[in-house]
Amino acid sequence: MQDLEDICKVRVKFSEIDSMCVAWHGSYVAYLEDGRESFGRHYEGIGYATMQEAGIYAPIYDMHIKYFASLRINDVAEIHTHYVHKRGARLDYRYEIYRESDHELCIKATTTQLFIDPQGQLMIDKPDYYKAWQKKYLTK
Repeated sequence: MQDLEDICKVRVKFSEIDSMCVAWHGSYVAYLEDGRESFGRHYEGIGYATMQEAGIYAPIYDMHIKYFASLRINDVAEIHTHYVHKRGARLDYRYEIYRESDHELCIKATTTQLFIDPQGQLMIDKPDYYKAWQKKYLTK
């Protein structure tokens, strides 16, 4: 199976730094969201627009982040988002965020999302749009 990766870049804004003048630890959660959103645009059929059209969503169930280096205001975060194939009705991603200027690794992270139907109930089976996406990108 091929490695599906997307790389996007985000500049650290003043509103994202803390009293130590580094990116606040919670800002990295938003950077992971930026990575997933960019991944969904790159690999069509799994993005948030597709989820909204289907009425089936995939909220975060589990998240792990390890911090290695800090980002500061105006640094550019290079967000590498990798799809991790797991069995079942779930979306798993692995991330690395680097500081663009020196390619220093800032964080490693993973997330797991579970699907919920329009009534807010946990889905056991994969949604049709996810099955179609997997067929398109994972069977090459």
